[in-house]
Amino acid sequence: MPLKPSQINTFLLFKLPSAYFCGVRLKSISGTSCTTTVKHRWINQNPFKSMFWAVQGMAAELSTGALVMSYIKESGTPVSMLVANNKATFLKKARGRIYFSCSDGALIKKAIEATLANGEGQTCWMKAEGKDAKGDVVSHFEFEWTVKRKS
Repeated sequence: MPLKPSQINTFLLFKLPSAYFCGVRLKSISGTSCTTTVKHRWINQNPFKSMFWAVQGMAAELSTGALVMSYIKESGTPVSMLVANNKATFLKKARGRIYFSCSDGALIKKAIEATLANGEGQTCWMKAEGKDAKGDVVSHFEFEWTVKRKS
């Protein structure tokens, strides 16, 4: 993969500062998977002594979006990307450090290859699962990414 965690984390600082200042960070990225992390802190809390749902959403979206960005860069062709829909399920209060993992890199790679081959927009649902330090699942997110070759 051409993108590294340090590159994505710098991108966050300048292009998505709310995610950066809430503590969202990319930990690892490979050809098929990506892991992000965020720690429950004062700046990202809700009134119920846990992490605000939107902060979890930012970390979850980054675990999918970084894979999209990486494959677009790898293709060497301008491709637009946009989240069209998302779904979330919350199972447990998010406290401490939460890790979001996505293993759907092969799905988005296929969608990007299809849009480059035929020029038509493609959609791809990608899943991210959030776990706490004990390994308990705190939330599930799904994002419908749309990709289209830029003209």
